[in-house]
Amino acid sequence: MTRVRFAPSPTGMFHVGGARSALFNWALAEQSGGTFVLRIEDTDAARNRPEWTEGIISALAWIGISGDSPYFEGPYFQSAYEQAHREAAVKLLKDGRAYYCTCTRDDVKARTGSEHQGYDGYCRDRGLTEGAVRFRTPDEGVTVVDDKVRGRVEFPNAAMEDFVIVRGDGSPLFVLANVVDDMEMRITEVVRAEEHLSNTPKQQLLWEALGAQPPVWAHVPVIVNEKRQKLSKRRDKVALESYRDEGYLAEAMVNYLMLLGWGPGDDREIMPWSEMMPLFRLEDVNQSPAFFDEKKLRAFNGEYIRALPLDVFIARCDPWLDPSWDRGLFAKVAELVQTRVALLSEVTANVDFLFLEEPVFDQASWDKAMKPGAAEILSGYAERLESVSWDPESLKVALEEVGTAHGLKLGKAQAPVRVSITGRTVGLPLFESIAVLGRERSLDRLRATLAKLS
Repeated sequence: MTRVRFAPSPTGMFHVGGARSALFNWALAEQSGGTFVLRIEDTDAARNRPEWTEGIISALAWIGISGDSPYFEGPYFQSAYEQAHREAAVKLLKDGRAYYCTCTRDDVKARTGSEHQGYDGYCRDRGLTEGAVRFRTPDEGVTVVDDKVRGRVEFPNAAMEDFVIVRGDGSPLFVLANVVDDMEMRITEVVRAEEHLSNTPKQQLLWEALGAQPPVWAHVPVIVNEKRQKLSKRRDKVALESYRDEGYLAEAMVNYLMLLGWGPGDDREIMPWSEMMPLFRLEDVNQSPAFFDEKKLRAFNGEYIRALPLDVFIARCDPWLDPSWDRGLFAKVAELVQTRVALLSEVTANVDFLFLEEPVFDQASWDKAMKPGAAEILSGYAERLESVSWDPESLKVALEEVGTAHGLKLGKAQAPVRVSITGRTVGLPLFESIAVLGRERSLDRLRATLAKLS
């Protein structure tokens, strides 16, 4: 049975690249009826923080990967398996596949002339009984990694130094702990980022030395920004949580991440998980870097927002609305809002004018709209609003007539009215907004603007 794993370190916000790897693994588990194991690799005590672990679990749940599914197992914590890591090192020592070493970095540099040249095997046959533990790498031949994405990759053994698997203080290193954990958890396929490919020959040698069959390897392409640089936490917006908090829909994010390095084989891009998941194959993942295009992600999100049933859209907007705002009033404009926003966070700015005592004026919008003649337009329109039929079409005709009387087309006449009503030059359709706001509140705002202008 397929058993895949996702093994993040809780040392920061949850990277979108990690989310992409998790989704690829999740697809394999779900389509095969297998298991997705979440393992938190928390052995770096100096950098780990509980809130980062909670953030990982929360972010995974947001994109649909959680304990609510029968395919999910965990979370497990690597620190709980330290005894198994130590026992594996003891076995390697007994079998002659590892040895103790007391060389410091300065010792190696003194013998080789360079700290970058690599360890020279000085302690291989000294018969030491303490120190760090190094794995005895074969002197000849190659280690072949059969990768489902990269194909056959050969690593000359002579180019690999005898690498450390246990520090001098007795703490196992990641390279050993990772292998032992995968063995203990019966992982059959390791799907992870391309940057881990260089570690794979060492891990494969450890699997074989511990008497186990290595898993299927698959290293998915690196994700890059618009300058084709690898996404960086220091430089780029990479935290999945930040996209969630900006109002991206989980289903849009899942759809977009799945297409970073993989495609269903046709021209479709907007696809629900239920359609993508059965089509996913590791063999179809590209080797080339995948471009994270935030503009395209935003467009995806807009498509998903517009496709929501109206009642679902209204429910999704609720966290973005002030608790004091009348939800019934919001429902009257929700359909208009749904066609105009690409992020749920944009909903607030589109509707706040309905709930505030007076609109919050954007200074640039005020300066743009309140040109000479604006007062005459506002005064004339206010007079018409006192008796006009209260529906969008009648409200529009009334402003057209006022504008014509002052030599202005509707577009020009709308500007001061829109800013008076909403505080901004852009937003929901003006006449539908006035209709919902109501006669008295609309008149109050026009008169308040006239007072400011006078």
